[in-house]
Amino acid sequence: MTVIIRNTSAMEPPPAAPVNGDGRPYRHEMIYAGGTYRGYADDAAELVGMLIPGYAALATDGERATARVRLALDLQVRVQAELAAGPLLDACGETERAVVLGARHEPPAPARWEAPVPLVLVSTFYEPAGALPRPSGPAELQVWLDPADDWTLLTSLHTAGAIVVGTRAGA
Repeated sequence: MTVIIRNTSAMEPPPAAPVNGDGRPYRHEMIYAGGTYRGYADDAAELVGMLIPGYAALATDGERATARVRLALDLQVRVQAELAAGPLLDACGETERAVVLGARHEPPAPARWEAPVPLVLVSTFYEPAGALPRPSGPAELQVWLDPADDWTLLTSLHTAGAIVVGTRAGA
């Protein structure tokens, strides 16, 4: 069971956290859709279901894995655009700018990444899971989205700033 509520503005106190059918607070809370919604669930798959309509109804692990990869690709584009929107893009060379602003129908595959704008990558396409070598370079200039499983996807989206997810202490 999940609960989704509209988030309040930053000027208002956050809404009271709902309780589950047992009368206890939900294990997980997620703020998503650009801060528009707060979702509550006891299971990571339920949170992913808030991000992927129809996720709970998918019949196989393969279908769920494909849906997670599609979400990661969608959010890769959004997060990359947010990171590129600013003065750091002006400090990129022409080749770096082409990688940052390029289409994502093929995963970017620079051998090394040192541009000032972090590069957002989906781990599925890079070693060890995929065929492409991981770019070398400073770790802080690579943002990895990892759709390997529900919790890994959520934590990688949290780290990338696409969502905020928290787990109740003692849960």
